[in-house]
Amino acid sequence: MTGTLVLAGTPIGDVKDAPPRLAEELAGADVVAAEDTRRLRRLTQALGVQPAGRVVSYFEGNESARTPELVEALLEGSRVLLVTDAGMPSVSDPGYRLVAAAVEKDIRVTAVPGPSAVLTALALSGLPVDRFCFEGFLPRKAGERLGRLREVAEERRTLVYFEAPHRLDDTLAAMAEVFGADRRAAVCRELTKTYEEVRRGGLGELAEWAAEGVRGEITVVVEGAPQKGAEEVDAAELVRRVRVREEAGERRKEAIAAVAAEAGVPKREVFDAVVAAKNAGV
Repeated sequence: MTGTLVLAGTPIGDVKDAPPRLAEELAGADVVAAEDTRRLRRLTQALGVQPAGRVVSYFEGNESARTPELVEALLEGSRVLLVTDAGMPSVSDPGYRLVAAAVEKDIRVTAVPGPSAVLTALALSGLPVDRFCFEGFLPRKAGERLGRLREVAEERRTLVYFEAPHRLDDTLAAMAEVFGADRRAAVCRELTKTYEEVRRGGLGELAEWAAEGVRGEITVVVEGAPQKGAEEVDAAELVRRVRVREEAGERRKEAIAAVAAEAGVPKREVFDAVVAAKNAGV
């Protein structure tokens, strides 16, 4: 009989948020795979539990090499518990490779639900939460970052990002450039910790605030693109939308059709606007 892979959510700040089952799983697992064994030690001490099984590291640097070893343990019947530094494994953290490998071998995978920075930030943001997209971390290079943002410039669902504090000002400035300085957003800092802060406002305003320096773990929530009626979208805006889609890799014909559909105007109108802009050298 094969074992079970358990993905366990860990506190994103306040250790008292740890689910009761986490302590049980830590005490009973045959193998505990942790993103940082030192942080795991601090967590187990805070929870008053001592892992009875073997503790191994499982982080970005050794994820590929250690996955086969953990799969072998699972095939031999072990209960393997996977924990990261904070939040749920696999969500912008190590875990995906191991889950995929376990699923391929028909190994049971289950979870101990726990705190989530994504959902916590969404709930606190004051922005629509009925539909949202999680985009993880943006690329570090400016050009790649702008390209990724342009891909979702017309996304109507609320967007959620993780970001490092030293890159926050550049990221917010890039968002203001692509999405518009007035697009509403919320910067959620140090969630559930002593100095928790949620700063809300337009992207331009938030970029100016972040330029002064921000510390801590950061989650950014951005309002989706507004729905516009045909009468609200002028020719320049139609051209801009087509260019955003082309820069994201769409062919012009498909980009024109998509923009026409979302704006509620005939394809010919969008095509004419693109041609006119090209002839005018705009």
